[in-house]
Amino acid sequence: MEREGQHLEFKRDWNESAKKTVVAFANSGGGRIVVGVDDDGSPVGVAGVDACMLRAMQSISSGISPDLARFVDIRSGERDGMPVVVVDVRAGTERPYYLSDKGPRPAGVYVRLGAGSIPASEPAILEMLRGTSRLSFERTPAADQSLTFDAAARAFADAGVAFGERERKSLNLVGEDGLYTNLAWLLSDQCTASIKAAVFEGVDKLTFNSREEFSGSLFSQFQGVAEYLNRFNSTRSTFDGSLRRHDERDYSPAVVREALLNMVVHRDYSLTGPALVSVFDDRMELVNFGGLPRGMTRDDMMLGVSLQRNPGLAAILYRLRWVEAYGTGIPKILDDYRGLPVQPRFEVSDNAFKLVLPSHNPSARPLAEAIPDSDVQVPARVSERDRTPVPNRERAITLAGRPRGVSRAELQEATGLTRSGAGKLLAGLVAEGAVARRGAGRDTRYHAARRTGTVRDE
Repeated sequence: MEREGQHLEFKRDWNESAKKTVVAFANSGGGRIVVGVDDDGSPVGVAGVDACMLRAMQSISSGISPDLARFVDIRSGERDGMPVVVVDVRAGTERPYYLSDKGPRPAGVYVRLGAGSIPASEPAILEMLRGTSRLSFERTPAADQSLTFDAAARAFADAGVAFGERERKSLNLVGEDGLYTNLAWLLSDQCTASIKAAVFEGVDKLTFNSREEFSGSLFSQFQGVAEYLNRFNSTRSTFDGSLRRHDERDYSPAVVREALLNMVVHRDYSLTGPALVSVFDDRMELVNFGGLPRGMTRDDMMLGVSLQRNPGLAAILYRLRWVEAYGTGIPKILDDYRGLPVQPRFEVSDNAFKLVLPSHNPSARPLAEAIPDSDVQVPARVSERDRTPVPNRERAITLAGRPRGVSRAELQEATGLTRSGAGKLLAGLVAEGAVARRGAGRDTRYHAARRTGTVRDE
C-alpha cells in the first residue's frame, strides 16, 4: 500500500490544507494529491467527483500566486473501485508560489519536507527568488516519479544507442537529486501530454470521419500519429500521354514526418492541453501549444534558424537520428510545395502555432482560392452560369451532393468567395435546377437536385 511522502499526499476531501500542499509541491519539485483516500492509504471515495474537481480548480486559480494553473493537471480516477480525484502538480518556474491572501512571506509560502508541508523560511524564500531564472521545464523534477521506459528503451535499441542508468543521467533524465526530470516524463510510458488526431468530412469540423487520442511516451505518440495519418493519406494515380501511371500521395510522407517532429520538439509542455492534428478534404492542420521561442521571429523560422524550446529533447532525437539536422524542417516543407499554386501557411500567436499543409490532390484542393470573386472579370451579356468560375461551380455542386448538403457559409469557406459571391453562385445554381434550397434563415441549406428523365430510342 502506498504511503504519503515527499511527492504524494492523501486527502479525504478537498479543503484549505490541500491548497497549502499544492503550494508546497510547486515550490519543491512537484507531487500528487489523491482526494478520496484516507491518511493511511485506504480509499474512501469522493461523493461528487465533478464538484470536487471544480472546487480544486477554483481554489488553485484564485487562491495561489503566481498563476499555477498551467502546471496543474486535475482528473478523475479510481482506487479499489472507489472514485477519486487526482491532482498532479509540476514544479513551477516562477517560485516562490504562495497563498494569495498571505503573500510571499513564511505565512504564505510552503515547501515539502518528507510527508509534510511546512512554512518556508525567509532565507529559503530569497533563494527561490534568486534561482527562479535558472529553472527550466525539462530539468525540474517530474510530478510522477513512478516512471517506466519501455517505448523509450525500444527506440534507443532500434538506434543502437545504450539506455542504461549512466546514459539516463548524462541525458538529464535523472537530476542531481536522483529524481526523474520532466524530460524523463516526456519519454516515459506515463506521459499525459497527448496528441489528438481527427479526420473530417469536407472542409470544416462539422462531421467526424475518425478521431483518436495518443498518449504515453513521445516515441510511441509520434509513431502512433504517423501510422494513423498514413491510413488516410490517399494515393492518387494519373496517366500521361504515353499511358504511364504517376502516383502521388495527398501529403508527402517526408513532409508529414517533418511536421510531426516539429510539433513534438517545439511544443511548450508546461502548458496543459493536447496538440491537435486535423485532416480535411483539402488540407491538414497541425496546432501546437507554444508560439515561437523567445528571441525568435517568424522570418528567422522561415530561413531555417533553429532556437530550441526543449534542447534536451532535441538532442536526444538528434542522437537517435530521428532529426537529421537542426533547423531543416521548415525549408524541407517549403521545398515540397515549391512552384505550386497553394502554399503551406504558418500562423503564430503568443501561445500557439498552426501549420496548414494543402493537399497535393488537385480535386480536393480549393482551386478557387487563387480566383477571388472580386477579381473575376465578367463580360457583358453572359448567363449566370458562364459568369461563375468553373472550379467554384464544381466545388459547390460537389458539396451540395453530400447527405447534409452545404450552407452558404460552408461554401464561402471552401472556395474563398465573398459572402455575396457565394450567395450569387448558389442562387444561380438554384435557378439552373442544379441544386435545391431547403429551410430558411440560418437553417438554409442547399442539396443536389434530383433529376428524372426518360430514355429515348434513336
